[in-house]
Amino acid sequence: MSKARSSSATSAEARVGRFDRLDALRGVAIVWMALFHFCFDLGHFKLIQQNFYTDPFWTAQRAVIVSLFMFTAGVGQAIALQQGQGWHRFWRRWAQIAACAILVSAGSAVMFPKSFISFGVLHGFAVLLILVRLSHGAGAWLWWAGALAIVMPQLIQHVWFDTRWTNWIGLVTRKPITEDYAPVLPWLGVMWWGLASGRWILNRHPAWLTGSLPRGIGGLALLGRWSLSFYMLHQPVLIGSLLLVAALR
Repeated sequence: MSKARSSSATSAEARVGRFDRLDALRGVAIVWMALFHFCFDLGHFKLIQQNFYTDPFWTAQRAVIVSLFMFTAGVGQAIALQQGQGWHRFWRRWAQIAACAILVSAGSAVMFPKSFISFGVLHGFAVLLILVRLSHGAGAWLWWAGALAIVMPQLIQHVWFDTRWTNWIGLVTRKPITEDYAPVLPWLGVMWWGLASGRWILNRHPAWLTGSLPRGIGGLALLGRWSLSFYMLHQPVLIGSLLLVAALR
């Protein structure tokens, strides 16, 4: 096969089908998240003594996990736009995420009435995906916009943003009392960087995404394809299992 033909085939592959390497990266975030939440649940049931709200060992892990989710979502939007996926398909997936966000708020209100989740990761996704989709035409400016979005919460803060009705923006003077918090700023910047990175990779090194996976990690790609379902199910399973263990002791 000639070099030109090989390049054409790679480009065609980048326009259709799944991207196992991206799915596997998302799978890494999912496994890490599940381990993190399992430890959090152990702490909630007083089986271990850890501070998941202020201890840098745990807060840093959460930041990396959320960053992986936001970044891969941005890359996913780059792929969707290159494949010509329209608004109809976008809104169908968005509706699933929004519905799950509502369920998360309802479930957390039952379990944590004083610190329920009003704007967690899924709520952030629902807003950020719209903003990223609308701003994809910014091109190379996405890098600069992303950097600005990431640093803005450190530069601009006001008490007006501290209420439940406004803290979703992210320019708070103090973190809200909630079990999960993923505001627009700074996470919009991470998703913008994912979009910009995805476009750069697809234009210059598509094989980084379309290449085959190393043997033995195909399960991570499978998890990545079902990330929303896993996200919604893993905590009820973990909490239910711990409750069962506690009842049998």
